[in-house]
Amino acid sequence: MGGKVMLASVFAALLMGSSLSDAQSFHARGRALDGDTLAVDIRLLGIDAFETRQMCERWNGCWSCGKAAQDLAARALRDAEAVITLTPSSTYGRPVATVTVRGADLGETLLRAGLAIPQAQYLRRDPARRARYEAAFADAQGRRAGAFAGTWLPPARWRKGERLTCERRQ
Repeated sequence: MGGKVMLASVFAALLMGSSLSDAQSFHARGRALDGDTLAVDIRLLGIDAFETRQMCERWNGCWSCGKAAQDLAARALRDAEAVITLTPSSTYGRPVATVTVRGADLGETLLRAGLAIPQAQYLRRDPARRARYEAAFADAQGRRAGAFAGTWLPPARWRKGERLTCERRQ
């Protein structure tokens, strides 16, 4: 199955370390990958990654920082088992979780690559993760990694329709 995330009450119970009699359920939008394999949208806790179609700007023009974020997440999940830890909150009607792949926190990986920004307000109950995420973000900015090598918009502003000058010229 590789990095595919499957949704079923049994699978959710196994993820949360519960027995079948303790099966938990959650509401999520899913899509069928085939007849017996479903994928579900899960929002990563504590980060806001650049949107798939979002552009950032470097000295030589616009580049697809959002696609780079999506590609990094896809590469991390490919052919690896992900440990998905659901949180009690939800954002945008989706389950919220932390995801660990090969021992690495996927949110922190995106931050360190300069392809996401931290959302500290969602990490109040996890001060250690908050500190790691803020340190990863500061490190990426200091190294001018990913989007931080040039001009970028926070994903929330991009979702509201704001665009960089280079995007408006295209």
